[in-house]
Amino acid sequence: MSLIRKETKKLFYQIGEVASELNVNVSLIRFWEKEFDIIKPKKNKKGNRQFSQKDFDNLKIIHFLVKEKGYTLDGAKKKIKENKEDKTDNLSIVRHLKEIRKFLVDLKEQL
Repeated sequence: MSLIRKETKKLFYQIGEVASELNVNVSLIRFWEKEFDIIKPKKNKKGNRQFSQKDFDNLKIIHFLVKEKGYTLDGAKKKIKENKEDKTDNLSIVRHLKEIRKFLVDLKEQL
């Protein structure tokens, strides 16, 4: 089992995929889209939202701030405006640590 995995990145994500990845309801994604001006999904001819990788990453930052750190929506908006790059770095570190933890838990179960 290799610790390094290649992630396949899509050009666009459907709202259901985003909600499933973040483990939230689709309605919460729609709500965050209205509340945060950094989320701007494209819509196809049917009107379905198509989130770019940047939108998806921004939603992950919002999820991290609101759900994991306990920020209010206003607090999360201010924090994103203050130091977005710092939050992106922190989110990346947290994501890598979660992947390592999952790998170690899987390894422990195999022993």
